[in-house]
Amino acid sequence: MLLGRDRDRQVVDALLDRAREGHSAALVIGGDPGIGKTTMLAYAEERATGMTVLRGTGIETEAEIPFASLHLLLRPALGHVDALPGPQAAALRSAFGMGPATRDDQLLVGLAVLSLLSELADDAPLLCLIDDAHWVDLASAGALRFAAHRLHAEGVCMLFGARDGFEAAGLPEHRLHGLDQDSAARLLADRRLPESARERVIRESAGNPLALLELPSDAPDGYGSPLPLPRRIQEAYAARIAALPPDAQVVLVVMALEDGGTLDVILRAAAGLGAGPAALGTAERSGLIRVAGGRAAFTHPLMRAAAYQHGSIDLRLAAHRSLAGLLADQPDRRAWHLAAAAIGRDERVALALEQAAERAIDRNGHAGAAAALERAAELAEDEQARARRLTGAAVAAADAGQPGRAKELSERATALAVDPGQLARLAELRARIAFDEGAPYTAHDLLVSGAERVATTDRGAAGMMLIDAARNAWQLSDLGRVAEASDRLHALRLQPEDGLDAAVAAVTGAARLLSDRPEKALPAMRGLVSAVNGLRSGSPALSVNAAFVAGLVGDFQTGRDIAAAAADECRARGQIGWLPIVHVTLAACELYLGRFTDAEAVATEGLRLAADTSQPNRAGYLEGILAWIAAARGDAVRCAELAARSRDRFDVSRIVNHLAWAEWARALLDLGQGRFGEALDRFEEAMDGPVRHQIQAVYFAPDQIEAAVRTGRPAADALRRFEAWALASELDWARAVLHRCHALLEPDWDRADDHFRTAVRLHAGSGRPWETARTRLAYGERLRRERHKSSARPHLRAALETFERLRAHPWAERARTELRASGDTSSAAAATEVLTALSPQELQIVRLAAAGLTNREIGAQLFLSPKTVSYHLYRAFPKLGVASRSQLAGLDLT
Repeated sequence: MLLGRDRDRQVVDALLDRAREGHSAALVIGGDPGIGKTTMLAYAEERATGMTVLRGTGIETEAEIPFASLHLLLRPALGHVDALPGPQAAALRSAFGMGPATRDDQLLVGLAVLSLLSELADDAPLLCLIDDAHWVDLASAGALRFAAHRLHAEGVCMLFGARDGFEAAGLPEHRLHGLDQDSAARLLADRRLPESARERVIRESAGNPLALLELPSDAPDGYGSPLPLPRRIQEAYAARIAALPPDAQVVLVVMALEDGGTLDVILRAAAGLGAGPAALGTAERSGLIRVAGGRAAFTHPLMRAAAYQHGSIDLRLAAHRSLAGLLADQPDRRAWHLAAAAIGRDERVALALEQAAERAIDRNGHAGAAAALERAAELAEDEQARARRLTGAAVAAADAGQPGRAKELSERATALAVDPGQLARLAELRARIAFDEGAPYTAHDLLVSGAERVATTDRGAAGMMLIDAARNAWQLSDLGRVAEASDRLHALRLQPEDGLDAAVAAVTGAARLLSDRPEKALPAMRGLVSAVNGLRSGSPALSVNAAFVAGLVGDFQTGRDIAAAAADECRARGQIGWLPIVHVTLAACELYLGRFTDAEAVATEGLRLAADTSQPNRAGYLEGILAWIAAARGDAVRCAELAARSRDRFDVSRIVNHLAWAEWARALLDLGQGRFGEALDRFEEAMDGPVRHQIQAVYFAPDQIEAAVRTGRPAADALRRFEAWALASELDWARAVLHRCHALLEPDWDRADDHFRTAVRLHAGSGRPWETARTRLAYGERLRRERHKSSARPHLRAALETFERLRAHPWAERARTELRASGDTSSAAAATEVLTALSPQELQIVRLAAAGLTNREIGAQLFLSPKTVSYHLYRAFPKLGVASRSQLAGLDLT
């Protein structure tokens, strides 16, 4: 019976009950060593009647082996892998060394875990127990967290037991505390201790159950000065281990190092050290270990650490060597045992670790690869081999999302490296880390100096570094640095075979656009759009650049098509690490095209992926886009919150795009709610700072003009800025908005009417419903003021219908008010389209279902389990007035 854990048991019971009802949940049970985490997981397993149970554990000495803990958890379920979608099954087999290396992104393994858990829960609710999660290798932890965040309606309960230091990454947490004094006394009731000793144990244990159970036998009255609890517990174990015969102690050391607990390996390794099978029986009778089913395990995780630390250094080294000799069929574990046994330089062991790192990278175990390469560098006999391995370790650490570790490793490598190519690679890596740390100017300087170092030996590498430097400088609105990088690019005299012509032209065009001369920049940028297909060569980087360039020239449909294709390709290839930046571009294009629900869904998913892949700089863009959507919809609280977060990210990173979205969102909110003076002040303040060099300054110019007209203040600068860009763009939608701006500024009615008519004509078929509705609203308002009420009503009704479909509530109310003022009494409101009742995720799922995709295929695209897809469809059908997915094909879901 668990004493003093009523509330903790209620928490676990509630989660198990929810799983039995078909819902899912994940919980991290945290606390100090010995506090009862393992006991709570055992309680959950005991209470899991009618449920399938998977058990896994983190093992300290396997913490650097990629996917080791995940394999331990899922080993009983591997027969179900064939039921997964092909790319997911291949990724999981690759991660476990059961198939060819795929180099798929680690998060595709997370999606495979989600699908596999959902598959297992088909027959019965599923309980996953992961003990000692603080020792789970990073690759496994990432995949498990990815799955846990996306559990919803599968009937899966995931419980993690973890000490402080485990990265919960937003998962719910429940911390265990020490037992109260009454419960502690009850736990000691059957121990024959003097009263004074009993009170001291209760007091010094702080209610820690393991301390209460282990300390009494070694804590007589007058027990010495207080010790830190973990040390006291380990000392209690050390005394029990010391009481065992030497051969039993040998067995315990071998067990502490043989992570899988395989009885055959333990006995053979111990035999090599002079300990026979009888020693294992002695250890078992001591209560420190248990043996069952061909496996041996310590009865508590702390016993493993105590056994290892109690062994002498020579015994530990000998045990590592003995185990390495038995693991020829497991080269990664063998390499680590050899490394642990090595004293001084040993190139043979270093090479084995380097090969283990290569295999880890093939399975996307970048953290394990970094550890292996760092240890290989320590064992290297040659200084340049050490530099090469440290460089590889730094790159792997960065890819694993460990920027601090990557920075330290790259600095150590830089101090040793002499090869220009290696130094350039290190400069590129250090620049990437500096950019993420909020030091973009340092990043720029590192890229420029790195490019200079390799300009004569690797022209293509130098060119890519300068392109990155220019892009970084562009995001900082630093004209001087953009121009410098552009000049250096041209000085390289790149050749067509370098494959960078289009990218260099993009840098040149961006530099011209930043110089406030769009009429000169746009012809060069338009030429890029025609070369976009050349940039779409299957490389995510080139596709993202192409979509970005299309956005600069206002060709949002092309940009959207490129970004959507890139997203599909990244998902199919498992290149999930690219998806946050793809989502940034795709969400912006969806927004500009007036597809607000789609933009919201893409940006929201992008934020989750940015968190999953440790890309905070991408989050600033996405939060700004979501703030803009909230502003258009009149959600002042959400807009303010998201804009503040985006601005905060700008304060750290100095990426001006974050600030541009945030300032535009706040101004648009004011404009929609009739605070025209405040809106204009925000626009003008933005234009006094670095935002003036970003493309948003062009796109928000019409809003700035409207705010100026409403307040009677001048708008010449905003008009000049937008007019130069719109005329150079030669796009119908841009010219339509330009005519609207002229109409708003024109005091003469006849000339204003001509501009409005031209704008409405150019908008037809432009695919920009937001801008079209804005034009019709402005036209209807002017018509009513000019006493042409009957002519105003069709424009106002069309505007109202669009605003309601977009859920742009302040703008819809403005159109509704104008309709009433125009004498429209028959239609006080336009019919709200049924699609507005769907959440962004529901809309995504419904569209894919209407296209004929199965729940499994939809889940693979949206990183959801098939059961969660089914749950959302079940909620969406009544909103759409349909009873089955076959009826979706007859709906207009655009």
